[in-house]
Amino acid sequence: MDIVATITEELNIKRYQTENTIELLNNGNTVPFISRYRKEVTGNLDEEKIRQIEELFNYYKNLEEYKKTVLKSIEEQGKLTPNLKTKILETKKMTELEDLYLPYKKRKKTNADKAVEAGLEPASIKVLVGSLKDLEELQEFITKDYDTIEKVCEGISHIIGQTFAHDKDNRESLRKYYEKNGYVQSEKKKEFIDKPTKYDMYHEFKQEISKIYNYRVLALNRGEKEGVLTVKLVIDDQWLEDAKRRFKTENEICNKIIFDGIDYGFKNMLNPSIEREIRQNLTQRAEDDAIELFARNLRQLLLTPPLKNKKILAIDPGYRTGCKVVALDELGKFLEHNTIFPVPPENEIEKSEKIVLEMIKKHKINLIVIGNGTASRETQQFIVDLIKKNKLDLKYIFVDESGASVYSASKLAKEEFPNLDVTIRGAISLGRRVQDPLAELVKIDPKSLGVGQYQHDVNQKKLKEKLDATVVSVVNNVGVNLNTASYSLLQYVSGITNSVAKKIVKYREENGPFSERKELFNIKGLGEKTFEQAAGFLRILDGNNPLEMTGIHPESYEITERLITILGFKIEDLKDKETLELIKQKISEILNNKENLSALIKELDVGEYTLIDILKELQKPGRDPRDEMPQPQLMDDILKFEDLKEGMKLSGKITNITDFGAFVDIGIKENGLIHKSNLSEKFVRHPSEVLEINDIVEVEILSIEEERKRIGLKLIEVKK
Repeated sequence: MDIVATITEELNIKRYQTENTIELLNNGNTVPFISRYRKEVTGNLDEEKIRQIEELFNYYKNLEEYKKTVLKSIEEQGKLTPNLKTKILETKKMTELEDLYLPYKKRKKTNADKAVEAGLEPASIKVLVGSLKDLEELQEFITKDYDTIEKVCEGISHIIGQTFAHDKDNRESLRKYYEKNGYVQSEKKKEFIDKPTKYDMYHEFKQEISKIYNYRVLALNRGEKEGVLTVKLVIDDQWLEDAKRRFKTENEICNKIIFDGIDYGFKNMLNPSIEREIRQNLTQRAEDDAIELFARNLRQLLLTPPLKNKKILAIDPGYRTGCKVVALDELGKFLEHNTIFPVPPENEIEKSEKIVLEMIKKHKINLIVIGNGTASRETQQFIVDLIKKNKLDLKYIFVDESGASVYSASKLAKEEFPNLDVTIRGAISLGRRVQDPLAELVKIDPKSLGVGQYQHDVNQKKLKEKLDATVVSVVNNVGVNLNTASYSLLQYVSGITNSVAKKIVKYREENGPFSERKELFNIKGLGEKTFEQAAGFLRILDGNNPLEMTGIHPESYEITERLITILGFKIEDLKDKETLELIKQKISEILNNKENLSALIKELDVGEYTLIDILKELQKPGRDPRDEMPQPQLMDDILKFEDLKEGMKLSGKITNITDFGAFVDIGIKENGLIHKSNLSEKFVRHPSEVLEINDIVEVEILSIEEERKRIGLKLIEVKK
């Protein structure tokens, strides 16, 4: 099989794009580096396409290796025909290869295998062609283990049944019949029928395989795993009846043995095998979809815009142990901590007010951050009253606590704050999540961030790989400040390992901030390849060369300097705001005029994609793509569940997206839910078609369930 041709056709790209991408990957280049700095080589393939090429190449490479194993095994058995060999070599699917290999695969000896060993195979052929006139003709096949005509007939049926079950065409036919006409069916086990469970909707449940939603597949799997549900696939008798008709002869004696064999093969081998395979396929599809949704949600969460230049008072609320309060400067440096008890059971309002006011004044705080967990709403009430009573020019914001406790007890947190209690570390993390969400959230296992669905039910290896790839993608897309980033953030930069990241931080601590990227060569273990992969994603905001604050790779500095000279400016002009505006204006003229762009490409002898990227970087040197995202909502008042009324219109922020809807933070403890049927007047297949995490939305309250504290919402507008 020509792997390159197969991938090229499957992804609908050009052959050179596949070949060059595979070569780049094989030479140790990372996906972010290839997609950003090798566009000419790949024909401007994006990250997703490059990762697809990587995955398919590995899949087909493994398939080809397995083919060798299969061919060798069948050949050793003396059963490899030219026709079978061709079929094996030409197959492009692992399932097809398994079907072809199944009759020859080493297995525990079956009833059919025993019958073959006893010499009943010639008799089975005689039955299949309908040439058996009388059962007495089977007398010659009687042996010690098959000592009656009845046992001989049974042995023949076993051979016919296994041959029928192992036939590639029969397997493919039944597979397609299930997919087109089959149903998923479930019911609660007897002991749970009269008990309320979270799987009640799946009692006496039946839905077409072709139409079942992925989240229902995962819910059924979980219910089955927990022992509450019995789940199976069902089809009508039509396929089996049609199969029997194909094998029917003019001889009723033979037909009886044949049909017994087909029933045996279908019930004991073929049907269980295909049912198991289809359930595995449904599960894999559902898991892949859940993992993809998790990754999309994670990407949006990591791209939450930072609230820059904010001196923060972060509060991690609590009842019995009190609220942990920390002050952080604009860069997230820890300044001071206290514990206050403004909520039940202590209700030390005055004392708490005094402590908080002193911290606000002492550290010139201009934003309060409140964790959204236990006692958060009582703490919110305390802060709102404090702001109003003292007429403070302050706003507050809620921050999701998901994963904060995981971080605070981690080895990394102990390294960062060895002398602080875990609860104080948690409060610091909450405050930093607002100042630079990406830098703080990368310290936490993505599975602990509260943006997934069924994350514990899916393939953990695939989930980890996908989420790690998402973190890497976002970190390199945003870029990393070389002089402020922790090693936990640096290790996600293209080409940089955990050990190299630690060496970078250590070098910075011992030698002061970096003034240019090439200083990285002073770090032991950081060679040419690592520098090539990483340099473009590392930013130095106050470096010797203004280009160091951009995403322009050092390999393109010379071209960039010539470009700026052609435009009539100097590199230093990038630091001057007024001159920068003139540069931006000239760049816009070039980007909007194909002739000017073509002339520059020729004069600089540079690729079109590379030049366009350089021009765009010069338009916004030091640009943070997160700044273009919807900004977080700051609050200065309070809303309670009791204040809500049907028909009320509110603003909120999307906090999580699932297969069935999107959750919205509307400023109270309970999140509201926009079911996907209330996202638009038109049909919406999936909420992610309309919304992303962090979107600011206007919603209308459709329903309020006071007992369960549930709020049903309708989407009015997405405020982009």
